[in-house]
Amino acid sequence: MNLKQNLGIILIVLGALMLILSYVCSLEDYNFYNIGALLVIIIGIVTHIVVTKRS
Repeated sequence: MNLKQNLGIILIVLGALMLILSYVCSLEDYNFYNIGALLVIIIGIVTHIVVTKRS
């Protein structure tokens, strides 16, 4: 498997792990961290769609 094909999925999982980590480490009050995780998930979804359409 090519890394380019899995980049979107990797970003989605990374964003989800960031949200889980923020809950475990009591960082849910820091909005910039949660917004960053949300942006990583959205970028991952868009990347996955674009790469899937091109291949």
